Amino acid sequence: MRRWMGIPVAAVMVTACVTINVYFPAAEAREAAKEFVDKVIGEEVPAAAPADDKSGGPSAMLAPMSWRQLASRVDVYALVGIGSAHAQSPDISIKTPAIQAIQSRMAARFNSTLRAGFDAGALGFASDGTIVVRDASKLALKDRAQIQQAVAEDNRDRNAVYREVAVANGHPEWESQIREVFAKQWIASAHSGWWYQSGSSWKQK
Repeated sequence: MRRWMGIPVAAVMVTACVTINVYFPAAEAREAAKEFVDKVIGEEVPAAAPADDKSGGPSAMLAPMSWRQLASRVDVYALVGIGSAHAQSPDISIKTPAIQAIQSRMAARFNSTLRAGFDAGALGFASDGTIVVRDASKLALKDRAQIQQAVAEDNRDRNAVYREVAVANGHPEWESQIREVFAKQWIASAHSGWWYQSGSSWKQK
């Protein structure tokens, strides 16, 4: 009896000694950035087909387990309130009204004005997550002012969304990391023939 009474005390002591460090969830940020970017400049990638069930069928799922097998599947740390590092890591949400409003503006602007500039080779994705007019000579004179204005408006929205994603997820200090992840995703999602900045030079996909 005395042996079992000591377990709750030990569990409390272990829990009190554990410090969970909240780190920047890079993988989740990349996934969120891809979702955001694809809805602005292109179609979403179709979901992958579910993998075949190789577990051996229903009979394998219903097979009885020994006490040893059952014990091996019990998460002792979860029983005393200590979650795994993965469970404690934050997700990256882009579903807030403010972020979705920015996304809608950017998608509408891209389809109405900016896409033509990218297709013509006049615009490019900069390495800092913004867009620039890299070669205005590829634009008709009558279109230059409109596209330059659209670029300025889009960059304001880009700066705003990087900040908003960080703030919405409770970590304003992540803004620079969010920007870096998005900057890479704009380039990764760029269509064939579009230009992007690589170091101090420009490259075409």
